[in-house]
This record gives sequence, structure tokens and C-alpha cells, in this order.
Amino acid sequence: MRLLIEAANASVAIENGRIIEPAGKFDRIVRSSGELRPGMINAHDHLHRNHYGRLGAPPYANARDWARDIQHRYGNAIARGRRVSRRSALLAGAWKNLLAGVTHVVHHDSWEGDFEAGFPIKVVRIVSADSITSDPAFMPPAGAPFALHVAEGVDDSAAAEITALHARGLLNRDLLAVHVVGADETGIGLLRGSGCALVWCPTSNQFLFGRSIPSALLDEEVDLLLGSDSLLTGTGTLLDEVRIAREKISGQRLLDAVGVVAAGRLGIGAPSLAFGAAADLVLFGRPLVHASLDDVLLVAIDGQIRVLDPDLIPALGIDGGQLFAWRGVTRWISETSPVLL
Repeated sequence: MRLLIEAANASVAIENGRIIEPAGKFDRIVRSSGELRPGMINAHDHLHRNHYGRLGAPPYANARDWARDIQHRYGNAIARGRRVSRRSALLAGAWKNLLAGVTHVVHHDSWEGDFEAGFPIKVVRIVSADSITSDPAFMPPAGAPFALHVAEGVDDSAAAEITALHARGLLNRDLLAVHVVGADETGIGLLRGSGCALVWCPTSNQFLFGRSIPSALLDEEVDLLLGSDSLLTGTGTLLDEVRIAREKISGQRLLDAVGVVAAGRLGIGAPSLAFGAAADLVLFGRPLVHASLDDVLLVAIDGQIRVLDPDLIPALGIDGGQLFAWRGVTRWISETSPVLL
């Protein structure tokens, strides 16, 4: 099918999963006053943990305290969540992201075979480990990006992880340091001088610790990526993180954090609407930096429509899939219902 999408800011044509010149005849045409953009990149999630709901009784001193506490306090809820099949749990994370306009996501856990078998979202494959404290023998391959939770807490043990990474030679340009809530003055200096990238998850940090990344790490000298974390601790989707982040960084820096900077640091192609690019795109009802779930009108992965505003179904002649309601917003999705709270 040849599809043309005409938005206020751009016109994009799609054929065989790629973006082509918007000329000639088209099988379907979508016209909108909204904003057409490449799909967002979520630099931190745990896809299999999004069906539990938020668990915890914060504030905590560090992530280890939180993990121990929820095992004791919410053991029954965790046991119920574990009875959900692995693929269903992973799909819950995938659809949480797709409904928010994310087309690429980092799964901060072991690689899953499901990601290679008809999975609806693109999962970025990079090396990761929980933290230097929980996995002291961790050693990533040289010259490739790797992700670690770093200084995920507010106590001295959290801050000490940064100096431990530095001593191990792991505080370098390949590192994607996730959270860094507990970076002290020494740690901030080491992070800024290392060339590593920071992955900021504002709502998860605020929930667990009552604060987030130090403001000294938000300046433009440091590459910044944005992550949602899972719904175990995060508020919702990457759009919620965007809403919080726009209060502290510029609009362009925010767009880069879910776009070109994220792609560069993760080693994937830069998101693009240029001819020949993969048709991984989102149609928003209003500009991305102000968008909510209700503003996500269309999401395509390799030209395949994954999410669609029901009002656009007639224009596209959609068959199959189903209508799905989540958090007050109803969308057509291309597969069976995910397990989402």
C-alpha cells in the first residue's frame, strides 16, 4: 500500500516500509493539522515489569532497599504478576511505549527471543547490567555502548558507585549511566569529565527518592537521554517524562534526548523523515513537547500502523486489530490486548 500522510509540518509518503517522495498516486491519504515526527526513543525501560502497577512505600535510601521492601510488602501482588506469561508481560511494556509514540526502546535486562519473533516495537540491543554493586564482575565489551544503573539512591553507597566505576575504568564514553540521583560533588565532576551519557527517568526517581538527577548534570555539556523506567516505579509513559523534563531543559535538548542524541549514543540510525528512511513515525495532535496520550494519533513501525486514533480508521480502511482503552484514551491497536493496568 502506498500511504500519504499530510500534517501541518510535513508530508510523508510510505511504501514497502520506507519513506518515499510524496508524489504520484496513493492508496490511502491521511490529512491532519497535527505534527508528524520520527518515533521517540525510550532509553530505559524494563518491558516485562509494566503490568504490576506501582509498588513501594517511599522514600528509600537506595534501589536495593526498595527491592527488598516490595518483596516483603507486596509479595502476593508480585506472585500474581509473575503468573503472567513472559511474552504477555513483554508485550505490555511494548504497548505502553507504542501508545505514547515510542518506536525504539531499550530493555534494561537480558535479551529476549520474543524480540525477534513478530514483536510490535523495535528493541535496541545493548549490553546492560543492574549496577556495579549488584554485579561487581561486570565487564562490557570494549567500544560498544552499555547501560548500568548508577547512583540509584540518595545515600553514601549510591554516591560511591561513581568512584567505583571510575576506578574500574568503566566511567567512559560508552557508558549510559541510568538515574545518577545520588551523584555528589565528586561524582558530578567525574561524570562530566568522563564523556558518558546520562539517562534521566524523572518520575521514577521522584517516586522512589523524592528527588532526581542533580541540576549540574543537566547542562548542555553532558549528553542526556530520557527513559520512562517501568510502571513499577514510573508514573506512566515517556510522554510523562517529557512533561517533567521540559520544566528543566530546553525544548530542542528535550527533542534530542528522545531523538538524535539518543540514537547516536545507542548506536542506531538517527530518526528521520527523509526519503529512504524506515517509516518509524508518529502523528501527534499537537507538538511533542506538549503532547499527552490523547495527542498520539498514529504510530507506524516500518510503515505498519500499530496505533491509530479511531477517527482515522475510515481514511485508512483498517481491518483486524481492536479498539483498546488505557488511561482514559481509546486507540485502535494492531494486535491483541496487552496486559496493562
